[in-house]
Amino acid sequence: MKKKIISVMTKKERIQAAIRGEEVDRVPYSLWTHLPMIDLDPVSNAEHTYDFYKKYDVDILKTMNNGMYSVEDFGAKTDFSDVPKGGVARITETPVKEPEDWLRLKPVSVNEGALAREQKYLKLLLNQTKGEVPVVFTVFSPLTTANKLCPSMMDHIRQGHGDKVKEALKVITETTCALVQRVIELGADGIFFATQLSSYNLTEESFYREYGMPYDLAVLSASSGWCNVLHAHGKNIMFPLLRKYPVQVFNWHAFESLPEIAEAQLLTGKCIMAGLERMDITEHHKNEIEREIYETLKQTGGRKVILSPGCVIRYPLDEDMLSFVRKAKEEIEGKMEL
Repeated sequence: MKKKIISVMTKKERIQAAIRGEEVDRVPYSLWTHLPMIDLDPVSNAEHTYDFYKKYDVDILKTMNNGMYSVEDFGAKTDFSDVPKGGVARITETPVKEPEDWLRLKPVSVNEGALAREQKYLKLLLNQTKGEVPVVFTVFSPLTTANKLCPSMMDHIRQGHGDKVKEALKVITETTCALVQRVIELGADGIFFATQLSSYNLTEESFYREYGMPYDLAVLSASSGWCNVLHAHGKNIMFPLLRKYPVQVFNWHAFESLPEIAEAQLLTGKCIMAGLERMDITEHHKNEIEREIYETLKQTGGRKVILSPGCVIRYPLDEDMLSFVRKAKEEIEGKMEL
């Protein structure tokens, strides 16, 4: 049977149709990365993000914020030197060293410091894209921010200082909610909500229900965007818990961690944003990438899906490999006549 001819959609129409589970003119896709050191300058970050968008013609644009922006204004200092080499940022100084320090955290203004910088970046990016592509702003869960702020957080909780951590989580949540409301007001179509401790490999579900979920839901409720994405980071995610979160799009490390593609789509009831194992892109595994695209399109029928990595594509970037992803999607999609 020949594929039904559908008129060409705008990127917004394509993503909206995918969220609703309707037919699309072509399966939407996205890619994103970090822009180390560039992401500390909002003007340069907006320019490079826009260039990335134009080069790879993604259908939904995730802001490529500095990964530690949420802890800067609380007083943390970070070493980014390993990021350009494929590593991660490291906290070198934190205001939270002892359990009592959690009680000294106060809400920070969204009008100053790193939070103001990230808003300027968003405004500049929105001015460049002019509404031609949905833009989702990266936001970290309160527990993720607390853990970045103090690598000893879990030790403090185990030592019986959980109530102090919860007071800090309230402060972080208040600040994060204010930021979310502001970026939606500025024109973001939604948030990309990243939760990094919602993994059975890292914590117990009972722990996450107490220290993660209430604060996550408060932040998500602050967004009136139409395209909110949940990013469940890492392997062995707490899928029975996370799949019920009130978002329109569900993103996780598919092919690295359960659930499977069709399982996630069925049990979440949401549009899924996944299908590419990011390290297969980094390590130039073209056969694996084609298989992942094929499996994702086969299991979804090309509906209610945004083909994407499960997480950020690390440095060093290979431009030919990133271009290959789109070409492979178009070829496989054409042959499958979705």
